[in-house]
Amino acid sequence: MLYPYKRFRLFFRKSPTLFILSSTVTFVLFLPVLYLFLRAYEPDIHIPSFIFQENTLKILLNTLLLALAVTFSATMIALPLAWLTVKTDLPWRRFWTVLTMLPLSIPSLIGGFTFISALGQGGIVHSFLQNIFHLQKFPNIYGFTGAWLVLSLLCYPYILLSVRGTLQKMGHSQEEAALILGKSRWQVFKKITLPRLRPSISAGALLVTLYTFSDFAAVSLLQFNTFTRAIYLEYQGSFNRSYAAILSLLLVFITTIIISLEIWTRKKARYFNTGSCSERVADTIPLGKWKVPAFLFCSIIVLFSVVLPFSVCSYWIIRGLLQGEPLIIRWKAVLNSFFVSLYTALLIIPITIPTAFFTSRYQTMSSKLIEKTSYITFALPGIVIALSLVFFGANYLPHFYQTLPLLIFAYIILFFPQMLGCLRSSLLHVNPHIEQSAFTLGCSRQKVLFRLTLPLIKPGIVAGSALVFLTAMKELPATLLLAPIGFRTLTTEIWNATTEAFYVRAAFPSLLLMILSSLSLGVMYYQDKRDENFF
Repeated sequence: MLYPYKRFRLFFRKSPTLFILSSTVTFVLFLPVLYLFLRAYEPDIHIPSFIFQENTLKILLNTLLLALAVTFSATMIALPLAWLTVKTDLPWRRFWTVLTMLPLSIPSLIGGFTFISALGQGGIVHSFLQNIFHLQKFPNIYGFTGAWLVLSLLCYPYILLSVRGTLQKMGHSQEEAALILGKSRWQVFKKITLPRLRPSISAGALLVTLYTFSDFAAVSLLQFNTFTRAIYLEYQGSFNRSYAAILSLLLVFITTIIISLEIWTRKKARYFNTGSCSERVADTIPLGKWKVPAFLFCSIIVLFSVVLPFSVCSYWIIRGLLQGEPLIIRWKAVLNSFFVSLYTALLIIPITIPTAFFTSRYQTMSSKLIEKTSYITFALPGIVIALSLVFFGANYLPHFYQTLPLLIFAYIILFFPQMLGCLRSSLLHVNPHIEQSAFTLGCSRQKVLFRLTLPLIKPGIVAGSALVFLTAMKELPATLLLAPIGFRTLTTEIWNATTEAFYVRAAFPSLLLMILSSLSLGVMYYQDKRDENFF
């Protein structure tokens, strides 16, 4: 007979089923990387000569500088916004909470298109200033500056959501004790609040970095040469795809290092509260004379990240109608985008849960390896994953080639890390002693899972599914290559129009895509308010 503690250890430390399921999912996720190795290691290819040539090193430097700049600026935007909307008496806090999350619904494709048409040479702002002030020269939006600006304004909500969730669930007794002892608000934030926010900042920053690595549309439209743009150009304009495979493998290597550093910084940190779950909510911090600067800060961020894209799309729609162009609504593309994203968001839940349990509840070498491998695909460009599935589909699964299931499968590979991150975060906030108590009282593994753990992580499941739905709506490269013949989505409609500079034709599907993507943000916000004090 096993004592309860030993049974609990066996329940959490020896689960071959979870290991097998997680390993199987990881192997499937690793198929694109396997394809890259097959492409790169050809007899006539000398990999070091490709890696150390000047063009490759320049692409590497561009990518790292852009990722570092975007991650830093996104953190500097998200951290004050989270603190202002959760802890202070900022006017219209709920209003700002909703608006500052909306950039998640704006694809980088639309962000790049609207910033170019508004702030580019000959754009809306330049034409207005030229007519009023006869201004001839205008700052160049293309290159590093434009890519950094667009991605920073669209990516900061990844960190904002993570930090806001932690601030809402964080106990306030230590902060109040420090204030009673005479510490200033800044000292309390720097010494107590900020260190406790480090895991959530790190998790959000990791997503921003990986998103920057994998972004294709913004850097392509703004003509900044990073890994994704270089890989796309090599695949499209060269018969030798080995160089593109080597660039992709180099990107995988860099991603692995970054993920390893993030896991190492977490070490054995504890995220759940050991005290009472009914801790008193802290009093709202009065901003005083800082209320106006805080209001202006939120207004400027929302102006450039939300108002500008929606306004530019509306401008081109109105301009097109005034010029007599018909407003064509492609309902088939709308339905295709909606349902393929919905199927992906639902199917990814049961696929991700075993890996989330295994990586969060087991501190072993295999769980860490599986976690690292799972996050690698998020940094791979969609075109690489798409081409790898084209290779495997055409050679081994011809019946699935250019079918809807293959496209959904590609989406699952692409967005698995997002779902995994949400589920792991929820599981890490669940005190394992609750599960231990249920198991000690004689509950089976199935009862502990379905009656206790899954209801507790329901907010993470809903948030993760909504995030996957939103991201799938915005996916472009994989859709271009894997969609069945005649299968058009909103992103492909926008891409075809913007690459030909038909801004009027791109405006309405862009506006429609942002509105549809906002539905998932509404679900996430509703769940956030409903489960604000859940844990």
